[in-house]
Amino acid sequence: MAVLEENYDIVVVGAGHAGCEAALACARLGLETIMFTVSVDSIALMPCNPNIGGSSKGHLVRELDALGGEMGKNIDKTFIQSRMLNESKGPAVHSLRAQADKQDYSRQMRKTLENTDHLTIRQAEVAQILTEDIVGYCDAATDNTSSGTFYPNDEDPAGNSKERKPQKYRISGVTTVSGAIYHTKAVVLATGTYLRARCIFGDVSTYTGPNGLQAANHLTDSLKSHGIEMYRFKTGTPARVDRRSLDFSKMEEQPGDEYIQPFSFSTDPDSVQKKQISCWLTYTNEKTHEIIRQNLDRSPLFSGEIKGTGPRYCPSIEDKVVKFPDKDRHQIFVEPEGLYTNEMYLSGMSSSLPEDVQHAMYKTVPGLEHVKIVRNAYAIEYDCINSLQLMPSLEFKRIEGLFSGGQFNGSSGYEEAAVQGFMAGVNAAMKVLGREPYVLDRSQAYIGVLIDDLVTKENHEPYRMMTSRAEYRLLLRQDNADLRLRSIGHEIGLVSDEEYERTCEKERQIEEEIRRLERTNIGVSSQVQDFLIRHNSTPLKSGITLAELVKRPELDYIMLNELDENRPDLAKDIIEQVNINIKYDGYIRRQKQQVEQFKKLEKKKLDIDFDYSQIKGLRLEAAQKLNQYKPVSIGQASRISGVSPADISVLLVYFEKFGGNRDM
Repeated sequence: MAVLEENYDIVVVGAGHAGCEAALACARLGLETIMFTVSVDSIALMPCNPNIGGSSKGHLVRELDALGGEMGKNIDKTFIQSRMLNESKGPAVHSLRAQADKQDYSRQMRKTLENTDHLTIRQAEVAQILTEDIVGYCDAATDNTSSGTFYPNDEDPAGNSKERKPQKYRISGVTTVSGAIYHTKAVVLATGTYLRARCIFGDVSTYTGPNGLQAANHLTDSLKSHGIEMYRFKTGTPARVDRRSLDFSKMEEQPGDEYIQPFSFSTDPDSVQKKQISCWLTYTNEKTHEIIRQNLDRSPLFSGEIKGTGPRYCPSIEDKVVKFPDKDRHQIFVEPEGLYTNEMYLSGMSSSLPEDVQHAMYKTVPGLEHVKIVRNAYAIEYDCINSLQLMPSLEFKRIEGLFSGGQFNGSSGYEEAAVQGFMAGVNAAMKVLGREPYVLDRSQAYIGVLIDDLVTKENHEPYRMMTSRAEYRLLLRQDNADLRLRSIGHEIGLVSDEEYERTCEKERQIEEEIRRLERTNIGVSSQVQDFLIRHNSTPLKSGITLAELVKRPELDYIMLNELDENRPDLAKDIIEQVNINIKYDGYIRRQKQQVEQFKKLEKKKLDIDFDYSQIKGLRLEAAQKLNQYKPVSIGQASRISGVSPADISVLLVYFEKFGGNRDM
């Protein structure tokens, strides 16, 4: 039977936040790319919270922008409120968060995709991955994530072939449900929460994706047949309610910032200073909690109806009531979904309780006494992978040319999805172009921390990025993402010469101003002493540099303007960098020293086909874990659970004596 056959350099499966970034990266690098989606109308859909950024997530978006991604630019076009979180704390945890007009966000991203050269969008469900060239075999006893003993084809030992299974494949294409075949050199899987998705509230269960969209029910079987280990995860979303039924006089208004800082380093700050829409804060109470407790037997989360594992750091309201019985209230943020809709999102109150219970509990919340629900809250179960099957490049260890990004990797959140999709897309493109993959390490970016955690540590629940996960967070601030990563984006080919040169000039101005402050001495004049007294700072006994004054906790660069006669006129972002770099100089130097030690272990590369059971002196558990995870470096090996510092010492001694690793 004749079927449609087409050829593309790269196939991207999924058009959520991961798929969009992957497809754009590949197409912008000049590769013929096709992106599949179950619905063209769901491109860059925000099925849950209508915002971008937040604590640590804002870091990811700014890093993505610095590398050449699209999410930061798109939210700058479509936000309706913007706030910098954690401003009362140190700069390491400052995080930008913007409320989106969710329909406009999707529409603008679709417009960008549709007008990108080399990119084709196709509405169809991918049913199978196609592979060729089995590279070898492994022992039959080997599980889905370990390598066992590897036998190249020309050394295949005698024995019953049925007792051996393929060790490695090479991707060759995909087929759709209609039977169409798309030949390709690389595939990026970014299926989000759509694989065998099931939406549940109470005893109502529908086999659909988010917002009632079509689920993708065929691809899982194809992946499993290739030895890919799958998990079943769960997430949830709150009800959407009618703005006209709410009483905002009983809530606390949450306005946006007076000065709006854009996400994208390419966005002119003056262009985003606009009128903003308020969000609102209210709280649950004991009456709310009592209704929930009385109906826990009807909750699919506790009855066993929901099998998937939910996110620890974004629990449903019934989960919060059970796990935190001592708390008499929980925050609920009431957020607009857009400028041209009355739908409001009840952040912090996701649920899978029955419809009647939802109506009853929401009406106990101040301001929601007469609430009208537009869309019920629900939980959603979906298939995802055990991300330990991936290399740090996000390519599958066993399937050459197959990459994976987003919630399909077992993470949660739009931002986590977008950065993974971008890196998977970039590395799929590098594969096709015959270039080395780009892997950001933990000292370079939050993106590096996120991906390293996914491919190194066991994750039995949806992974969420947090600032506490980053060891070097003082260096990985959201304000300096361009200074850290623009050069990499330029090297990849996704940051223009003009943008890169602008960043280089910014860096030059920062360094020049810091040097000037370090060389500028001020004396003990009455003007200086009076200034210090007015700002509750210790008067001087001798001369001092302006840089030393900036380091005082009670002072900063801007305050010292009146003592600095020769100060140049600098942009706001440069002033911010000068102040932070001087004020936190000692801490920054210390973290840079820690990074140097970290880099030494990361540079000691390991062969992913090495059999660790042959190393005498290595504990059995460590050998098993190393054979299972197949780390690419000594550094990654040191972060595997079950591998002790003593085991790392054994590895270093062994490879120093017998070889098997290589310094890069």
